[in-house]
Amino acid sequence: MTTGNFDLEHRLNEHRSANLMRNLEPAESIGARSRFLTRRTDEGAKFGSEEKIFASNNYLGLISDKRVRQAAEEAIRNVGSGTGASRLLTGDTDLHHTLEQEIAECKETEKVLVFSSGYAANVGTIAALEPDLVFSDELNHASIIDGCRLADAETVVYDHCNTGDLATKMSDATTNREPNERWLVITDTVFSMDGDIAPLKQLCDVAERYNAWIMADEAHATGLFGNGGGIIQREGLEDRIDVQVGTLSKALASQGGYVAGNKTLIKYLINNARSFMFSTGLAPPAVGAAYKALKIARNGNRTEQLWENVEHLRSGLTSAGYEVLGNSHILPVMIGDRKKALEIGRKVRKQGIVAPPIRPPTVPEGTSRIRITPMATHDKSDIETCIKAFRKAGEDTEVISA
Repeated sequence: MTTGNFDLEHRLNEHRSANLMRNLEPAESIGARSRFLTRRTDEGAKFGSEEKIFASNNYLGLISDKRVRQAAEEAIRNVGSGTGASRLLTGDTDLHHTLEQEIAECKETEKVLVFSSGYAANVGTIAALEPDLVFSDELNHASIIDGCRLADAETVVYDHCNTGDLATKMSDATTNREPNERWLVITDTVFSMDGDIAPLKQLCDVAERYNAWIMADEAHATGLFGNGGGIIQREGLEDRIDVQVGTLSKALASQGGYVAGNKTLIKYLINNARSFMFSTGLAPPAVGAAYKALKIARNGNRTEQLWENVEHLRSGLTSAGYEVLGNSHILPVMIGDRKKALEIGRKVRKQGIVAPPIRPPTVPEGTSRIRITPMATHDKSDIETCIKAFRKAGEDTEVISA
């Protein structure tokens, strides 16, 4: 095979030299603790002897819940392991509609449409809406950025969570606005790398002033606020957010994405969102698992357990001398230097904590951090172990004072 002009090995070497190289690292299972692959042999995978405390987006710890697993198994027995086709052909099932009705009730909207992933929901929806001008928060998820590109829309990026900057940029854009031009404001509700929450009410105020629609991605909030809803439900803004998007792959312990809104929006997306139209329907076990997880999130005490762990961990890390960003269940521990972030990541891992460093280009240069996401199923000793590990690693690297 010739190298040609692509020269991928050279590009990889550039990643290595900049400490940006990433690798896959299989876990034995997904839960509050797990063992990680050490090697493969002819006899199969070999995992380390020590279980490590495992942080992930499995916020409610429901991926390993027996009830959720049983629901996935029942879906396979009753419906099948896959759908075999796009939902517009023969890949639609009553199970999909049952889940969509449950999400619609949580999100307090008329209808919901389930996609194969949250990424597909975002790119398909933005492109299908065909906005003329998009105003996008500078820290929005990559799927939103790619959706704007696919829509071939002019995109104006406003300063992160800065409604004043949004208002200024929307005001400036009115100078050349054509009649009936479609404007769309898009934001995450909980930002995954900073752990902060969008000022949704103020964003709605600005968007409505310029007759713009607003679209909010609840990927990191779905199932954690209100009655299984998100930040939109916590703030009571269901009637002011035109398009609600989210995922089933985090708190809801499954896979897939959704769009919630009025009947007209959903009917339009069924007929125009290419990532829905031309994708095989979400597999029944994923649908069944998400439905059961949402039921548990709405009727159990998992959210209370999660918030107790979040406050315990945030308080402990702050007391140790770290700057912990945000005001949500995502705890980004600011390190700054990427090499020190990598070193702290290695040191806490040796103490049984898996918390990968976040480096450029995911975050701006000089703002490398360790992103910690406690689960509802971590117990108090897990949280204390994490705090102690970070205190020691921070002192050893002189990121915090002894």
